[in-house]
Amino acid sequence: MVKVLILGGGGMVGQKLAWRLSAEGLDGSACEVTLYDLGFPENGAPVAEARIGNLTEAGQMAGLAAEKFDIIFHLASIVSGEAEADFSKGWRVNMFPTWELLEGLRQANEADPSYVPRLVFTSSIAVFGGPYPDKIGDEFLSAPQTSYGAQKSICDTMISDFSRKGFIDGVSIRLPTICVRPGKPNLAASGFFSGIIREPLNGVEAILPVSDEVRHWHASPRSAATFLTHAATLDTSLLGSRRAMNLPGISCTVAEQIEALREVAGNDVVKLIKPQPDETIMKIVEGWPRDFDPQRAIDLGFSAERSFKEIIEIYLEDDLPR
Repeated sequence: MVKVLILGGGGMVGQKLAWRLSAEGLDGSACEVTLYDLGFPENGAPVAEARIGNLTEAGQMAGLAAEKFDIIFHLASIVSGEAEADFSKGWRVNMFPTWELLEGLRQANEADPSYVPRLVFTSSIAVFGGPYPDKIGDEFLSAPQTSYGAQKSICDTMISDFSRKGFIDGVSIRLPTICVRPGKPNLAASGFFSGIIREPLNGVEAILPVSDEVRHWHASPRSAATFLTHAATLDTSLLGSRRAMNLPGISCTVAEQIEALREVAGNDVVKLIKPQPDETIMKIVEGWPRDFDPQRAIDLGFSAERSFKEIIEIYLEDDLPR
């Protein structure tokens, strides 16, 4: 039985992952899954334990590290827009608890050198900053231009260093923007990418705060769960010293998103999208990467959707309220 901890297990991606582990296990092995978060949805994934807690409280991460989970999925963070708006909270949530977790895992390893847990960290394409090439390759410099990106980049580096020393066996996966996210809007600056699809499909008006010429990099929630399970079972000797990687996705403009929605659901649904420029969001989005050539991850077996229409169809199949 594989002992699994999902930090941020109450969130959308955490729940997708928990449902998958409960149904399929991991690499042929059954999992005993513990979730940790501020709260959990009703009718959530069936797991061994759903533990309410706040990772910013003193001793929380050290206590979890001492429980010696085999695999830890670290999904917990506040989102990009909130991290940018509340500078102190961003660092307090997105960086310092990761350090405390890593220190706890180091101490557990030094007490028992046979204990080297797999840590899978959800990083972000926000670790990159412009000017960008047409496609960001695997050698492109990580130079974030937002606080959120800086926090993720620092965690990537810490995980690589702790892995180099043999305290953990870490992998950082730089997720595309996950779209279409089910449920209610969150404070992520990228939230409108999901909102302009999700809300119209549910018969609700959606605000488009940027130009439809904006191009971005996307993958579905289904792909996010697959990325995580694949990273948990990956032969990390293939990574060498570079423990962070860019993951596959689909690059498209907002206009192409809207056309895919039109093809799937018709003009009446598309008419529910209302342009309303927001200077704050436009400024944040201007600094984001637009397209990738993630050949390293593809060679390691990661895959995602091939069109934005496919992403919409996955939302319809998996998450549209019946």
